[in-house]
Amino acid sequence: MNICVFCGSSTGTSPVYAEATKQLAETFVKSDITLVYGGGNVGLMGILADEVLKRGGKAIGVIPDFLVRREVAHAGLTQLEIVPSMHDRKKRMADLADAFIALPGGWGTLDELAEILTWRQLNLITEPIGLLNTNSFFDALIAQMKKMCDDGFLKGENLSQLKIGSNPEELFTMLGVLHN
Repeated sequence: MNICVFCGSSTGTSPVYAEATKQLAETFVKSDITLVYGGGNVGLMGILADEVLKRGGKAIGVIPDFLVRREVAHAGLTQLEIVPSMHDRKKRMADLADAFIALPGGWGTLDELAEILTWRQLNLITEPIGLLNTNSFFDALIAQMKKMCDDGFLKGENLSQLKIGSNPEELFTMLGVLHN
């Protein structure tokens, strides 16, 4: 099984984000799940890939060529795919994934999450999607999504497809991907 993770190219201001990312990596390896991610060697992306590999797991990176030229591609991955654009990156990661998880991050993470939620709403994909809500990072976004439902811009059934967990094991269980 492959799970695609969207996460920051920064580590954030609190060490709790890096620690939660390491716990996620441990859960990946313990559950024999392959990581699919944006292919970077920086921020939470780099921590996640490094920890998965250090623990003997597999990590597949998908990165656009312009980021390779900026020297942010992770050189030690199980597999690194170089694609022409950010759009191609998202499509390729989706093609490889059996589920999706978003960790804390910035605009890129938000973009990837919004696009994959839209694809799910439109039935372009059927795989489960989850948020790892470390340090209540996504609380304001979740409140906004509920407001979207309350004001008639998002169907409750679509919001209910997004699984929200505070730790990796809880989230994996909600997504139906936990293997012990």
